[in-house]
Amino acid sequence: MGRPWVSVDLAKVEENACAIVRLCGQHGISVTGVTKGTCGSPEVGRAMLRGGVASLGESRLENAARLRAAGVEAPLMLLRIPALSRVDEVVQGVDLSLDSELVVLEGLAAAARRRKGVHPVILMVDLGDLREGIWPDDLVPLARAVAKLDGLRVTGLGTNLTCYGGVVPTEEHMQRFVALVDEVERALGQRLAWLSGGSSSALSLIAAGAMPPRVNHVRIGEAILLGRETVRREPWPGTAQDAFQLHAEVVERKRKPSAPGGPRTADAFGRYRQFEDRGLRERALLDVGREDVDVEGLTPLDPGMEVLGASSDYLVVDVTQAEADVRVGDEVAFALSYGALLAAMDSAYVDKRYRGDL
Repeated sequence: MGRPWVSVDLAKVEENACAIVRLCGQHGISVTGVTKGTCGSPEVGRAMLRGGVASLGESRLENAARLRAAGVEAPLMLLRIPALSRVDEVVQGVDLSLDSELVVLEGLAAAARRRKGVHPVILMVDLGDLREGIWPDDLVPLARAVAKLDGLRVTGLGTNLTCYGGVVPTEEHMQRFVALVDEVERALGQRLAWLSGGSSSALSLIAAGAMPPRVNHVRIGEAILLGRETVRREPWPGTAQDAFQLHAEVVERKRKPSAPGGPRTADAFGRYRQFEDRGLRERALLDVGREDVDVEGLTPLDPGMEVLGASSDYLVVDVTQAEADVRVGDEVAFALSYGALLAAMDSAYVDKRYRGDL
């Protein structure tokens, strides 16, 4: 094995993208495939594009550059609100950005003028999740100010729910969103091309036919990568949940007590943990830890295994009831949460192995 590694089944990523694109297309909605959970993997981006996504979305300019350097020519959307200090990189590196701050928009306009071009923007509005976005009361004045900036073109409005405040998208939220779009269009005297109505958490609303017809765009990451919607974290129909798996090697296998002995303090990460005394148990130590992955997001594929905890370098797993006879040198596979996937794909200590690339 050598090092922990993530297996990436690109055929399943493509199939998942196809399922999501098909659903959204039935409702007149185009899809931007979000690659940020894979650190801008060009292989994953190409699989999403084969599955029918119209563009790719990234939160990091470095990842956008990685996609471009690998020859991915699809339109790139910057999902993260740009930093004022990087406006030149934004205009140069992506085709469209999501924005909310007037001073940054002014900087983008100036950067676009220096390049003798026009940078398209989608203005983000906050509907209550309290992450990025213009508060509705301030939206029209800001939109008017942006419309006057040479070098920018307001192409649409967007919103985001669930990611920070955990607010579940509802039909009422989206109707409010469309009403705000109407206000902006009247103020600017133009019709907006893009109404970007959310992320994987919006899929249930779309499937139920409750998304207002004017919403014509979504930004989808987790549902394509892991086959799950992000409200109830349930598998999405027609998608695979195992396109990504983490594999780690057993470096120690011992029978040990299940509870520490002696006076105790916090662990290396400042946590005060409680241990249930279950007697002697079979424990495996794996060569992956908190420096590599979000260990709370790991689920062993062997249902008899139980993740007990981790240090920076090791994952501790109870294998007493494992279906396999676990030995030193064996490989253990795990399903990943979105947070675990993000960390593992970003880690320099975790290899990535692709199958199904074209």
